[in-house]
Amino acid sequence: MARFDLQNIDAGHVGGTAETDILFEMGIMYATGRDCDVDHVAAHKWFNIAAIKGSDRAAELRAQLVKTMSKADLATAMREAREWMTSH
Repeated sequence: MARFDLQNIDAGHVGGTAETDILFEMGIMYATGRDCDVDHVAAHKWFNIAAIKGSDRAAELRAQLVKTMSKADLATAMREAREWMTSH
């Protein structure tokens, strides 16, 4: 399981926009199990979307998460991110 250092996260500077910050926070929520079950596929999806929208921190956490995921889970996360991006 990936470990995330939440002490060094400054939500106001994660991505530069409120939308990106929300997407980043969704990744944190699923990565840490805050108010939900831990779901690395969902965490990767949200970190990936936040990274695409400019969050360097999301890109870093996504890279950490990839190390713990199976190829099938990674493919699922990437597909879900693409689907979300095309519908939003």
